[in-house]
Formats: sequence, structure tokens, C-alpha cells
Amino acid sequence: MAGQFGSFQNEIYLQGLADQLPPFTNDPTRLEAAAREKLEPGPFGYVVGGAGAGATVAANREAFGRWRIVPRMLTGANNRDLAVSVLGQDMPAPVMLAPVGVQSIVHPDGELATARAAAELGLTMVLSTASSHTMEDVAEASGDGPRWYQLYWPNDNEVAISLLQRAKAAGFTALVVTLDTWTLAWRPNDLDQAYLPFIRGIGNAIPFSDPAFRARLAKPPEEDLNAAILQWIPMFTGTDHRWDQLPFLREHWDGPIVLKGIQHVDDARRASDAGMDGIIVSNHGGRQVDGAIGALDALPEIAAAVGDQLDVLFDSGVRTGGDVIKALALGAKAVLLGRPFVYGLALGGEAGVRHVLRGILADLDLTLGLSGNRTPADLSADTLRRM
Repeated sequence: MAGQFGSFQNEIYLQGLADQLPPFTNDPTRLEAAAREKLEPGPFGYVVGGAGAGATVAANREAFGRWRIVPRMLTGANNRDLAVSVLGQDMPAPVMLAPVGVQSIVHPDGELATARAAAELGLTMVLSTASSHTMEDVAEASGDGPRWYQLYWPNDNEVAISLLQRAKAAGFTALVVTLDTWTLAWRPNDLDQAYLPFIRGIGNAIPFSDPAFRARLAKPPEEDLNAAILQWIPMFTGTDHRWDQLPFLREHWDGPIVLKGIQHVDDARRASDAGMDGIIVSNHGGRQVDGAIGALDALPEIAAAVGDQLDVLFDSGVRTGGDVIKALALGAKAVLLGRPFVYGLALGGEAGVRHVLRGILADLDLTLGLSGNRTPADLSADTLRRM
């Protein structure tokens, strides 16, 4: 459809005729500063911060800067269709919501608001194990919206199985297993504020509501929060799983499985050899290994090696519609958006998330057409030049 998402631009301009300005900025470079003014230092630092000196956070953006789109003319790009298929699931656009945890630290509704906004737009939300709300409550907020579940793989098999069973029962259709955060990195922003949500009982709603986990406790979390926290933290951090353990997940999850955090082509090949359905090329937004490769720098080689064997997705550093185009042109089937929608959540709850998502979709739609392309399938390495 012509202007499928780009018509958001016209909507804003028409509101201006009635002297009505947008409630939130449309400039992605200003979202972070706006969120800083809204949030306390602890929560803001947790969202914006990276590992160590922040070199990997910077590398993610620098990697996008090394590629430039080469627009083509007279291609008849009036009518555009952003729809894609990922893991056999039809999506209206190649944009998903990354699994960001503890969203209630920026807005009380947290993941519930995010789920409602994503569902309204038909975008797939990936729910973090570190959610501030139970997966059942988020599923209810999502309604018929598409949703995947992200697992921080606990070292207790019974708890892991219980989480997977609940996710399946709640309508989460794909499993995303995060590999790169089996323990927390050195994160100065959080350390300077002595701020970690999990030890404050925030972001633990899913395990604390889980029957297998609760069976490990002498008292339920409602009666002894500290004991529950001390039981959960070593259960989901501190254990680096192995490739030969992946069959456990396949045994207990009958849907697609995606491995998140792949940055080396050999790991991508191992994921394919292990029968995984997809991977997410990601460095966790620069939050885990300081000085690591920019995620986009890893994407082309990985996509070339395994893109015909499994679905290659991408996150880390995506801010604009042009960024989405670059990732797609370099081999990703879809991208996952992280910090920007969280800033929107901080600024205005569900309305803020919706605004940010509509903005990036409009930017993507318009930039796709103005660069001479009509569908994501039109994009290839020839769309770009490396600077």
C-alpha cells in the first residue's frame, strides 16, 4: 500500500494545522535526552548504560555510519509493501520489539503498555524473562498480538521446563534464548548508582509466579522477598551453558528456537548444525563485552554463511528507518528495536511506545521508497556503499 506507514507524517502535519504539536519528539537522537529528564538516575543509567567504557555501544553506531544508502531514481516506488515472513510468521514490517527487561523502572505499566502498543501495530513483541509483569498478564495485554518469549536459561531444569510450558500456554509462539548474558558485565553506570533492579524485587515477576520456582522456597516471595531474590539470582546468572545442551530446549519446546547474541560466523554455523531455526546477530546493545565488534560489522559474513539455512535477525544500535534498511541490505530478515521504544515508554507509557514505533515505521517506509525500493526483498548489498 502506498504510504502504509509513511502516512503518519501526514497525520502529524494535519494536526499542526490545528496548532497541535506532537506530544513526543520525532527525532530519534533526542529521545535519550528527553528520557533522561523524565527518569531518576538509577533507572535511566540502567537503560542507557553499556559495559565498561561504552566502547561497544559506540561501535554499534559507528558500524552503521560506515555504510551509506545509494538511492536509485525512477523506480516507480509509489506503492510499497513492507511485509516479511520470519520463521513462517507473516509480519507487516521487518521490525520487532527486542526483549527488554524490567520495563516498570521507566513506567509503572511496563511490559503491559509495550504489549498493547505492539499489538495495535501488529508488531511482534519479544518478552524478557526479566519482565516486571507475569507472562500471563503480558499475554492478556497483548490479546491477539504476535509474541515470542525470551529465555534467560536457568540452571534448574525443572524451572526451565515450567517457564517454557507457561510460555507455550500463554500463546508465545517462538523461543528466543539469550546466550550472551549468563552473567552481568561490569556496568559502571549501574555500579555508580549501586542500582540493580533484580535485587530490589523488580524484574522477577515471571520466576516469582512460577510454581516450580516457588516450590524451591520455604516461604512464597510475598512473605520473604529477600529469600526469593537470593534463590533466583544464582539460578539465572553464573552458568554458561554449552552447545551440547541445546537438545534439552528442543525436547521441551515444540516451536521455533532462535539463539540471540551470535557475533562469530562459526557460532552461526554451529547454531545451524544444531537445528536452530534462527539467530539474532547481537551484542546485547553493547551491554556485555566492552570493546567488542559492532554488531552490524558481524552481520554480512554471518548472513552469507547461514542465511539460506536459518532466519538471520539483527539488533544492537538500530535507531532509524535508514538503520533498518542497512541491516536488511546486509542480510537480516528483520531487526529488533530496543532502547528507542523504552525511551518512548518512559515519556508516555503506551502512547509513547506507539509514537516511537510509528515513527520508525514511517521513516522506514519513506526511506525505502525514496531510495528507489518497494519491498524489503529489493534490498541487497548493492543498495549500500561502504565508506
